[in-house]
Amino acid sequence: MVRHAIGVAALQQGRVPPLTPAQVRRLLSPEGRAAVAAAEALDLSASGRLQAAEAVRAAAGPELGPLALDQALLRRRALAKHPRGDELWWTGPALEQASSAEVAAWRAARFEGPVLDLCCSVGGDLLALPQGSVGVDLDQARLLLAQANAEVLGRSVALACADVTRLSLPPSADVFVDPGRRAGARRVFDPRAYSPPLAEVLAWGDRVRSLTVKVAPGIDYSDLPDDVSVELVSLRGEVKEAVLRTGSAALGAARCATLLPAGHVLASAPVAEPLVREPGRWLLEPDGAVVRAHLVEQVVAAVEGWLLDRTIAYVSADAPTPTPFGTWFEVLEVMPFGLKALRQRLRAHDAGPLVVKKRGTAVEPDVLRARLKLTGSREVTVVLTRSAGRQIAMIVRRLPAPGTASAAEPAQRPPHTSRHAGQATDDPGEAADG
Repeated sequence: MVRHAIGVAALQQGRVPPLTPAQVRRLLSPEGRAAVAAAEALDLSASGRLQAAEAVRAAAGPELGPLALDQALLRRRALAKHPRGDELWWTGPALEQASSAEVAAWRAARFEGPVLDLCCSVGGDLLALPQGSVGVDLDQARLLLAQANAEVLGRSVALACADVTRLSLPPSADVFVDPGRRAGARRVFDPRAYSPPLAEVLAWGDRVRSLTVKVAPGIDYSDLPDDVSVELVSLRGEVKEAVLRTGSAALGAARCATLLPAGHVLASAPVAEPLVREPGRWLLEPDGAVVRAHLVEQVVAAVEGWLLDRTIAYVSADAPTPTPFGTWFEVLEVMPFGLKALRQRLRAHDAGPLVVKKRGTAVEPDVLRARLKLTGSREVTVVLTRSAGRQIAMIVRRLPAPGTASAAEPAQRPPHTSRHAGQATDDPGEAADG
């Protein structure tokens, strides 16, 4: 018997109960597959979703209809993570926690043989792992979806329904774990609330040849044992995950940042403490993985630069030394932050669309754009941050990567204009504190 009947209102608000094995079997039946295909053919935009929900309910019934519509919506979202995401089978939490296919493939390439994938869910990581790998999960519904996904991708996998906390792990095993980090529709940030808790998972490292654990990129290093190496992974500039490694999977450095798809790796190593100075002509914004891995000082040393503030991850330099670990901007103007002065200088640059970058300030970009009321024709970038403890604003121009052209027309430095302009003379209502 189907346990849950999903209402239209719940679908509209994303409050879909966990799938049961019975529901999954019905979805995977010829009738269910036909209902999903019919739902995918409907208008699934926000404006058309209510009408789609009513249509699929009328065609497939009050229980199967909403299940099919939810699956169709998940498949549409899944294309952002997997090139065949619209053919695979998902649950909402599984999709939220799933790795991008590129990240999963990169991580899987680190293994030379079969892997024991604990908490395998619907198989997002398992199906990228070497042939012969085994997936284990306690959720039978997700295992049924994992098997269906293996069939879609033409992979032969072994699956087991078991409590991973009670397994007897082979000493020769290479183990991968992606512990649950969702409670209903909410993310879980406390490692003690992971399922299983992170400390319990890391303890398995003493029992196996290697242990690789995928966690949220905001992991606090103080929660980790000293023998755990940490890798922060970004994909096209967006930080995706942290990977913890012990045993034979451990890295040669305590921390590293990996930038995909190119595969550039920056590892922790002793460097001199960086200088702190006012902005120079060039500003480097380090990749988020570099920042999360606490490796900004390595980048400072590599580009022969300095920091604007001891606590802020912006690097300045006299020359834009090429590096894959950040993006260079030419600094056109620097000023103490104040709305009136900033508005005046942005209008001098004919600023219209405004790109706001910020670190170390409480200013909200959307609020700032609304208050500046810019009507120019150029897209201009402004950086809000601190320098030696003072709030500053910098008007900057992005330096295109070697071999590429800038997509947007850059701001031009007006003639006879100092790079340091304006005074913090705005009234308190227009000032902002970081």
